[in-house]
Amino acid sequence: MQGAPLQVPPNCDLTLGMVCVEKSVPGRTVWQVAADERFANPAGVLQGGFVAAICDSGMGAASLTWARGRKVYSSNVEMKVSFMAPVWPGQLLTCEARIVSGGRRVVFAEAEVRCADGKLAAKASSTYLLSMRD
Repeated sequence: MQGAPLQVPPNCDLTLGMVCVEKSVPGRTVWQVAADERFANPAGVLQGGFVAAICDSGMGAASLTWARGRKVYSSNVEMKVSFMAPVWPGQLLTCEARIVSGGRRVVFAEAEVRCADGKLAAKASSTYLLSMRD
């Protein structure tokens, strides 16, 4: 809804248990989240949609910091996720998201999700559309 106040942190990040641990550099954010068994698939590993949501939240937040003080909405217009390794419940995951290229209206982002041992679990890329908000 245009003009609605923003909730920070958003409910999606609260539900996933995401915590932003670094956002001091414009266009880059770092998040941590516990791989909770509530989000496991029938095989016992984290469901891919959970990992994709982590990437989306991280890249979306990075796009907002890219705006450098402008008040904008950021809308994901497409996203690709490659899963590199299974994520087992109980691990602490780190998602680093950054803007690779962008302008005033469109930004291209990438994210990596790593397990506590540094193993790459997923890599994502996405395009976000920025629009001014009042």
